[in-house]
Amino acid sequence: MQTRRTFTLALALGLAAPALRPARAAPSDVLRAARGLDQLHAIVVQRGDERVLAEALRGPGLSRPTNVKSVSKSVLGLLLGLAVARGDVDGPHARLSEVAPRLIPAGATEGVEALTLHDLVTLRAGLESTSGARYGAFVSSGNWVAHVLTRPRLAPAGGRMIYSTGSSHVLGAALAVATGQSLLAQAHAGLGQPLNIDIPDWPRDPQGFHFGGNDMALSPLAMLRLGVLMRDGGRVDGVQVVPADWVAASVRPVTASPFSRLGYGLGWFVSPSGWVLARGFGGQVIAAHESARLAVAITSDPTRPARSDGHFGDLMRLLDGPVRDLA
Repeated sequence: MQTRRTFTLALALGLAAPALRPARAAPSDVLRAARGLDQLHAIVVQRGDERVLAEALRGPGLSRPTNVKSVSKSVLGLLLGLAVARGDVDGPHARLSEVAPRLIPAGATEGVEALTLHDLVTLRAGLESTSGARYGAFVSSGNWVAHVLTRPRLAPAGGRMIYSTGSSHVLGAALAVATGQSLLAQAHAGLGQPLNIDIPDWPRDPQGFHFGGNDMALSPLAMLRLGVLMRDGGRVDGVQVVPADWVAASVRPVTASPFSRLGYGLGWFVSPSGWVLARGFGGQVIAAHESARLAVAITSDPTRPARSDGHFGDLMRLLDGPVRDLA
């Protein structure tokens, strides 16, 4: 039975409880942690509609475009969604042989004609990777698309994730053929103009197709705008830039990275703690957390690796710790 004394004590503790809860972290806490990461160049954080942190600790600054490496794959996923919305391609499950048959080379690996755009954007083409140790042979070949589509088959199409920049490049070339517009033109019209961000020209393959999975350049401030777009279901400044259903599908994992174990949707990684991520070599990151109302852009030294047990792991701890505590 609860006595008057224990009731009074419980009431006092209850009234004191708000004071006992940890206070919201301050942007200075994030900056202090970021300064401890010697690879990190810049970090920008937006909470709701307020930019609470924007610091360039090293590197070219906040406004100057920098190579965002494989963040390009996530941007490409958005361009696919815009092409589907315009009717330029008949949905993500359209086959390569329907969308861009002229890309399929003589001697293509069996089953390539049945590859879907969905297989490509989710990195489940099933073909030998053209990343890592095989990247050099890929980008030094005379025809990048043909090189990718003649790689040996390691898994069924639509099966496990095989991280391969070549899969993204084939997707980008297919979008260029299907729309009659370069990826640069699609990026300018679909994302650059409505978000008011600069997307400079970037490298092309020997056939003139813009690199579909690498080497785009964005400033940290431009990256933040894309993070806000992902956080807010494709809307920025009250404008629906990318269809909400496409953004929802993009952050619904259909596979998982064999390296980081993060889930992977339509070009975007998903963490167990609720972050949606674009990730590029060296530690280039766009991050969005819908329930915490946070969007983040991080750039890092593009010449040093950022493995899941190294710098990228440090960045995830930064996001899951002091950045998340800003909410």
